[in-house]
Amino acid sequence: MSETAPTLVLTGGQVLTVDTGFAVAEGVAVRGRDILAVGSDAEMRALAGPGTRIVELGGRTVLPGINDSHLHGAAYGMTKPPFAIDVGHPAVGSIADIAAAVARAARDVPDGAWIVGLGWEPGYLAECLADPGRFPHRRDLDAAAPGHPVCLTDFSSHMVWANSAALRRCGIDADTSPPPGGVIDHDPDGRPTGILREAAGRLVRAALPAPTLAQRRQAIQNVIRELHSRGITSYTEPGLGPGGSGTLFGGLSTDNWTAYADLAASGELGARVSVLLLAPMGGSADDVRKGLAELRRPQSADPRLLRAIGVKIFGDGVPPNRTAWMNEPYPQGGHGALCVHGDTPALQADELREMIRVAHEAGFQLGVHVTGDRAIDTVVDAFVAADRAAPRPDARHYVIHGDFISPGSLAELAAHGYGVNMNPAIKWTISDLMDEVVGPERSAYQWPVRSALDAGVRVCASSDAPITEPDWRQGVASMMLRESKAGGRPSGPEQCVPLADALRAYTATPAWQDFADDRKGSVEPGRAADLCVLDRPLLGLDPHAITEVQVDLTVFDGRVVFER
Repeated sequence: MSETAPTLVLTGGQVLTVDTGFAVAEGVAVRGRDILAVGSDAEMRALAGPGTRIVELGGRTVLPGINDSHLHGAAYGMTKPPFAIDVGHPAVGSIADIAAAVARAARDVPDGAWIVGLGWEPGYLAECLADPGRFPHRRDLDAAAPGHPVCLTDFSSHMVWANSAALRRCGIDADTSPPPGGVIDHDPDGRPTGILREAAGRLVRAALPAPTLAQRRQAIQNVIRELHSRGITSYTEPGLGPGGSGTLFGGLSTDNWTAYADLAASGELGARVSVLLLAPMGGSADDVRKGLAELRRPQSADPRLLRAIGVKIFGDGVPPNRTAWMNEPYPQGGHGALCVHGDTPALQADELREMIRVAHEAGFQLGVHVTGDRAIDTVVDAFVAADRAAPRPDARHYVIHGDFISPGSLAELAAHGYGVNMNPAIKWTISDLMDEVVGPERSAYQWPVRSALDAGVRVCASSDAPITEPDWRQGVASMMLRESKAGGRPSGPEQCVPLADALRAYTATPAWQDFADDRKGSVEPGRAADLCVLDRPLLGLDPHAITEVQVDLTVFDGRVVFER
């Protein structure tokens, strides 16, 4: 083959370049690891040499490789067998179904071995729907697995449901105090119900057996194969480090950075992975200082594939658990809270500001998990104050989730070149439940993508897997429709966006978040040859049909890595 001829040509289709003008071409040529040319069918065919592989698109769509910009890849891999069972909707529809799944699992493992599951959603469980006062309880699991400790993490990963054997194994009783930022639910007699919220979940998850490094590498590779089948070639691991040791199977632990680094060094890492480092989650500025001193910035054998680019900090909880810190109270009472040190909300806010200042001055990009409007305002103000004290022209800080971000905070993010990372598939999943949690008006506003774009904020969209499946098609459809999973009811239709904006949120804008917008995120000459081929034309397609679109071909780093 000529050294100047392309190795691969895709032509005769609808190439959505997702460049600044959202240009549409007919074909794209690849040479080696990079895109060589984009243009008409005739131009692409003229470039081909004797050894060029030509893929006839027949009108099919080509996109840049999809970038899921907030996906816990290692943790997602460890939510699947042999690590865990599925107890999520629609696999189960009731507490009784979950108990039956636990009983089946108990038959397959030795007495005393842990049974671990993930995905339960109280708003979809039949018993909870029939009786608003009903909630999962340790007794529901006790008869199913009397000889096994059981740990079931909810769909949001912010709540654990444990049986009595697990509570005994972990020494949790009526006298156990939760860690800072955690809540242990109790019966009227003072005994724990088995529900542990936020940081309290670590009391159980820390007791689970740790996977080996080889198992972690295999879990990551399994996930990447799945991502290839979905057209995903890049993702952000939002938090790996010593602060993740108490998460499910250490899914956010430093061991997973080691697993990724090993795969990159051996040439076996088949995706571009950006990592936010996770300092110990004690919730104080001193914890961040200590954590950053321990973390440094780990090196990668191939920065094109694996880079540590920032630091993650946790601000508050999540709205379904009523732990997001809100200005107005929840209908059931309470405002939620920040999950950092401090005896009063004011002291907690000061601590969070100091945590952000420390990480900013250390030179890291900041991704801050924050969901309630009051908490988001605090974080955005802290971004601005930190930059005022130590100016950095291109820090690219961003708000993670940003459920109820206010117009004022959107304006500040836009003015300072910061971003927000939203979760449209979670909106689709929980919008029917949120009317009761926060009231109909706030529920409709949750994840205001249109308002953010109109304000000039860079918006990324992501799955937050394993919270939802890493299905960008559902995310795009959700951004365009704002309909609910259970009933199809529109929720905040004024926040809908068109196809081009939704696709940018999964391609070009995440490349900006990754500090890689000069080399990926669009189909342009000189960009990395990461491409996704769909089975039909996408322009003009009914948004309801987007979830039915199939990925026919995925190209990563110039190589075909998936072909349907």
